[in-house]
Amino acid sequence: MEYLFTTESLISFIVLVILEVVLGIDNVIFVSIIINRLKNENKKKARRAWMVSGIIIRSILLMGLSWLLLQKGKPLFTLFGKGFDLASLVMLVGGLFLIYKSVKEIHGKLEGEDHEDYQLKPVHLSLMQGIVQIMLIDTVFSFDSVITAGGTAKHVEIMIGAVIIAMIIMFLFSPKISSFIHKHPTLKMLALSFLVMIGLSLVIEGWDAESAETLHLKNYIYFGMAFSFLVEVLNMTMRKKSAKRRVVKLHEPVLNEDTPIDSDLAH
Repeated sequence: MEYLFTTESLISFIVLVILEVVLGIDNVIFVSIIINRLKNENKKKARRAWMVSGIIIRSILLMGLSWLLLQKGKPLFTLFGKGFDLASLVMLVGGLFLIYKSVKEIHGKLEGEDHEDYQLKPVHLSLMQGIVQIMLIDTVFSFDSVITAGGTAKHVEIMIGAVIIAMIIMFLFSPKISSFIHKHPTLKMLALSFLVMIGLSLVIEGWDAESAETLHLKNYIYFGMAFSFLVEVLNMTMRKKSAKRRVVKLHEPVLNEDTPIDSDLAH
């Protein structure tokens, strides 16, 4: 178990928790929309179901991913003189998916259509309907979360631990985190940019694992991430002293003004 407490493992754990929290805000908003359609007496039960199902779904997917990564060294076919096993294919496809999804997300946040407020239907959903919809949405968002975890950390214990901590943080502090990210959209853009880099490292590792290990790509990504966030913290500190501030507003899903996110997850 000593490998879980190495410097690299601890750094990857912290980085993964931060990424999962920042990138999980949209998930929280969509879940909040569904919870707001439930009767008041069912909202607390639905929140608990979201918390438990989110952790279980991500943990199962992460264990499946770790099993796939154990299939290294068993080539399924050869291309350009190189043998590709199941783990390599998963990393290649996952890396390309992460790059595609991140770039698409950046485009949507900056140049996409303006999101109109979601008008909540007057007819309430039943508890079972709400839980089923929450689980479906959470499963969709889980794929991004799992691929990010696989590209950031090496050990499944670290991945599962980081995802659980991130889910708890989102569950307890989502209103404050959402407000903070809304006021500082650069953090969201930085997180998405680093997902592009993580996706690239997965592609390289899937194509040539030995080269990726030799180059220590993830260490460079961690350094770039830490340095960039440090620069942004300095920028935010400087902006506080400025009387005039103009914050770019990203195109994001928002709740109706009468039913803010705080009413869903803050208690």
